[in-house]
Amino acid sequence: MQPDIMYTIMLRPLSIGWIALAGVCAAAEISFSGGVYPVLVKANCRTCHVDGGIASATRLRFPEPGATPAEVETFGRSLSALVNRAQPEASLLVTKPTNREKHTGGKLIPPGSQDEALLLAWVNRLARSSPELVKAASASQKPAPVVMRRLTHSQYNHTVRDLLGDQTSPASHFPPEDFVNGFRNQADAQNIPALLAEAYGASAEKLARSAFRGGDTNRLIPCGQDAPCRSRFVREFGLKAFRRPLEGKEVERYAKLFTGQKDFLTGAQLVVEAMLQSPHFLFRVERGGDGRAYETASRLSYFLWDTVPDTGLLRSAAAGELDSSAGVEKVVRRMLTDARARQALDEFVSQWLRFDRVLNTVKDRASFPMFNPELAAAMIEESRLLVADAVWRDRDFMTVFKADYGFINSDLATLYRFPAPANEFERVNFPADSDRAGLLGQATFLALTSKPEDTSPTARGLFVREQFLCQHVPDPPPGTNSNLPPLSKSKPQTNRERLSVHLQSEVCAGCHKLIDPIGFGLEKFDAIGARREKLTLTFRPGRKDKQTAPAKVELPLDTSGEVAGIPDSRFQSPKELGRALAASAECQQCVVKQLFRFAFGRPETVGDRGTIEAAFEKFRGSRFRFKELMVAMALAQAER
Repeated sequence: MQPDIMYTIMLRPLSIGWIALAGVCAAAEISFSGGVYPVLVKANCRTCHVDGGIASATRLRFPEPGATPAEVETFGRSLSALVNRAQPEASLLVTKPTNREKHTGGKLIPPGSQDEALLLAWVNRLARSSPELVKAASASQKPAPVVMRRLTHSQYNHTVRDLLGDQTSPASHFPPEDFVNGFRNQADAQNIPALLAEAYGASAEKLARSAFRGGDTNRLIPCGQDAPCRSRFVREFGLKAFRRPLEGKEVERYAKLFTGQKDFLTGAQLVVEAMLQSPHFLFRVERGGDGRAYETASRLSYFLWDTVPDTGLLRSAAAGELDSSAGVEKVVRRMLTDARARQALDEFVSQWLRFDRVLNTVKDRASFPMFNPELAAAMIEESRLLVADAVWRDRDFMTVFKADYGFINSDLATLYRFPAPANEFERVNFPADSDRAGLLGQATFLALTSKPEDTSPTARGLFVREQFLCQHVPDPPPGTNSNLPPLSKSKPQTNRERLSVHLQSEVCAGCHKLIDPIGFGLEKFDAIGARREKLTLTFRPGRKDKQTAPAKVELPLDTSGEVAGIPDSRFQSPKELGRALAASAECQQCVVKQLFRFAFGRPETVGDRGTIEAAFEKFRGSRFRFKELMVAMALAQAER
């Protein structure tokens, strides 16, 4: 049967009233923002079809929250691209939300309803309109403005190390940073609460005192300790600390502070202490104008090195080498050969893969006696080495999801039941029948997405969606009961059976059917990443009952899983899931988006789509060499 005939048959049962309503709406030239848009919002289409939503890879993307009526109307006209002009009723804009054509989100708008009538009326209007509306509706969007960025704790530690020779990592004792948008360097969360301000003051005093303890041991003074040297010290140290030349008034102010001290080193110490508390040190302030080259140097340095620009990079800024794209690319490629580029990559990876969760996780000692801080540290080292190997050896970066090898030590070999490597963290090839592969088969991912006593298919699926597909899954509505049926010896259940309760509730099913099936496919690995053939449930007697021995029940595991929205993504192991992700455009694009968020310190906006698409094309064109993606992102930073 031909598709157009099939759609005609499918739509034929519509009521006369529905058709009449559609005609009235079309004749009245309904407002999209006042009539159709509320229908789509009520149907929860906006939940998935936004940047970062489950359906973000589709052509349908809703405007950002707070959009004006004019912007909503523009969005409505842009839907012309989704309209079948020859047969409007067969448009995806109608057949998808009504589930006439298979829809990942299910049936959101009842077929034959007034809501569908409103939607079809708008589709008919678009079908009659000029194709030029599509171009008009895609009016240029400006990227988000550059914001002031505070040094992260990691950047602070590396900066004072390279500026003062201090190796104490003082920021490790500062109040912890929050993860926002998946990272700790997001501008929206970089305020300075009172406790942090106090920590900055104490640290500046201690660092300045240590810098000159026993004299100028760190060789910070560039000249003889006399009056002319004071201004020179202020200018040269200020250039390094503020990442730009000081203005005349700034030099005068710090020189006056210096001159007020009788002892030269005491004056230098006071200047250092004052500068380390200045907003120009603690923040990367961007003012443009004549200082743009220095701002570019600072952006590149903190992105590619996670530390302050060195003398060579500041000289490049002064010499005009950063004033052109060609010059920036030359400098960037040189920077990537420096050892400091590895520390910056490690910082990105540690936040992207949430190493902090592994190091801070707690596991039930009775169930997992071999889990300890040393094993947790080995887990994250394995993940770090796998990514570093792909990046610095110029491998296809998507290999990190499907690699049939790893870098393990003797503790991990015991956990994985592999032969011990000849040397600690040596590369080993996994057995051919192993279901482990890439990041998804590593204990890092499997442990951080589990509970203290057992796995969590929901947490594992959520992590894959958010970290590897860049899809935001909405939080459950307030008041939602998230408790699962309790386990009992008389009625033991697998996690799949217990989580089936999610599908019985309309409130829960919409999201859980997108995340739980991913976790189900990883159930053959326990809460610390060890292989298991069956689920073993242990029922321990109460504390007062010392006579009854613990009872154990073994249940077979159904480890079939799938990633809704990704074709041919059914899997039964981390190896199969890794292959599906590595081949998917959604995962490939997510790698680009995650690096963008880390590099720019904010989530991407509509205005950033061009930047991200251009970086993705370069990434894909290089056969997914991550260094080429870093170059593309650095060039994009320099252009802002």
